Amino acid sequence: MPRASQRPHSPCRGGSSALLAAARSLIGVRFRAQGRDPAFGLDCVGVVAVALARAGAEVPLPRDYRLRRGTLPPLALPPGLVACDGAAPGDVLLLRVSPAQLHLAVRTERGLLHADAAAGRVVERPGESPWPLVAAWRWGG
Repeated sequence: MPRASQRPHSPCRGGSSALLAAARSLIGVRFRAQGRDPAFGLDCVGVVAVALARAGAEVPLPRDYRLRRGTLPPLALPPGLVACDGAAPGDVLLLRVSPAQLHLAVRTERGLLHADAAAGRVVERPGESPWPLVAAWRWGG
């Protein structure tokens, strides 16, 4: 299967564009496990939840989730997210970091935007994800 950067995709537009702009506004916010407020810090779920909310989604912010246990909680995805291949800027990616841990990120034109625990902040990294893609969704806004 071709890598995401080699697959054709339509340019970022509509809801995906708003989601990507909202996610980029969070670059530099400090990392905080279970973080849901940019003023105090965000984790990967917080980055995606805040970006979706700023893009206009009704997002239930989960307090306890199972990404560390390798499962996505039921009803964790807000209405308006549609399954996709994850190749377009603004797509929400679910990645498998380890057999028991999942991670959320947002695809950008250059790579990935995510809460990076090692860097201690939200970052945009160039290039392909170092982790396998489990699922992806596009915000229809």
